[in-house]
Amino acid sequence: MIIALMFLGLFALVMINVPIAIALAVATTVAMVVTQGPDILPNVALVMMDGATKFPLIAIPLFILAGAIMNTGGLSRRLIAFASALFGFVRGGLAMINIGTSMFFAEISGSAVADVAALGSILIPAMKKKGYPAPFAAAVTSSSATLAVIIPPSIPMILYAVMAQTSVVQLFVAGIVPGIIGGLGMMAMSYWFARRYNYPVEETFQIRRVVETFKDAGLAFTLPFIILGGIFGGFVTATEGAALAVLASLVISAVYREMSLPHLKEAIIEGGVHTAVVMLLVASSVLVGVYLTEAQVPQKLASGIMAITDNRYFTLAILNVFFLIVGFFLHSAAAIILVVPIVMPIVHAVGIDPVHFGLIVTLNLGIGQQTPPVASVLVTACSVAKADVWDVSKVNVYFIAVLFAVLMLVTYVPIVPMGLVDFFYR
Repeated sequence: MIIALMFLGLFALVMINVPIAIALAVATTVAMVVTQGPDILPNVALVMMDGATKFPLIAIPLFILAGAIMNTGGLSRRLIAFASALFGFVRGGLAMINIGTSMFFAEISGSAVADVAALGSILIPAMKKKGYPAPFAAAVTSSSATLAVIIPPSIPMILYAVMAQTSVVQLFVAGIVPGIIGGLGMMAMSYWFARRYNYPVEETFQIRRVVETFKDAGLAFTLPFIILGGIFGGFVTATEGAALAVLASLVISAVYREMSLPHLKEAIIEGGVHTAVVMLLVASSVLVGVYLTEAQVPQKLASGIMAITDNRYFTLAILNVFFLIVGFFLHSAAAIILVVPIVMPIVHAVGIDPVHFGLIVTLNLGIGQQTPPVASVLVTACSVAKADVWDVSKVNVYFIAVLFAVLMLVTYVPIVPMGLVDFFYR
């Protein structure tokens, strides 16, 4: 009964616009005091402090900072110029440039919101100027930014690895093939739109232009090799790789001579704000997880699902529906931190690989970033494009279908995400 009242109180607080991190902490603290007495209050602070100071979580602000430096230091602009020279001759090529650049930017920032905010401010106005409808420009930018939660390094994967106590590096490797498939699928969908609605050709293909832009962006292309090569090669951990990303971004921006102190200050403040939001959410969610575990909610939920079925694939279908619904209403970080500890007993009970399940979770929540009412990435893209959310959603549903197809492929053809993991680590 007290659990139901706790979630009812949580829902009421969220509905009156109390930040979800505060709502989680307040609802859980009240429930703990009611059931265990006021002497539990010192333990509340200790649990929240411990939850927010996990070593792997240090990677989150560092990857956010690296993405901000990359954007203000001229790296993003050079990448877009190269992609334009490479794909601009294709009808609807600017949409493909958008997707390709997002895939590359994802390898540095790990954040879909950072991706759409950084690249959308450049690419959406360019697409509108070339004659692309604003809803299409926003949909392409929004959906392709979600590839940042699949392609390594991914901030949601880091959070999942902490909550599920599994390998973040193996999660990164598992995301490579699905991320590439998703990007190619979105490019194919963009080409279909371009042929149907006669979207423009960006520029003629010129080898000289490709070579020039490649040389100009040459240093930027070294970033994924430095970051991912260090992580996958075992030279650095994911957290150390994030610090390496910041250092490499600073050095390359200095070489390009486009990073000023005001820009650096702005990037640091942006990273600090995002970090504060995520860490408070982490601390509150860990408190909820501890309380629910003490109340044996995860065990009871696992027993309930196991009473329905012990078939691995049917269980995955149930969990897919569950996380899709959760993604409608919760930010991906909140959903991972709040829900993953509850469902992990089920995952272990039916023999699902935690790394495989981690990719399923991140894909589900990536789709949630595109579906109202929360839809944090979609709303950001609509804000940049000055387009109505529902008009954009009518176009975006086609790109969501691509993400859903990748989700089904990852769920029921495990070799797609796990092939590289098995090859390198098992």
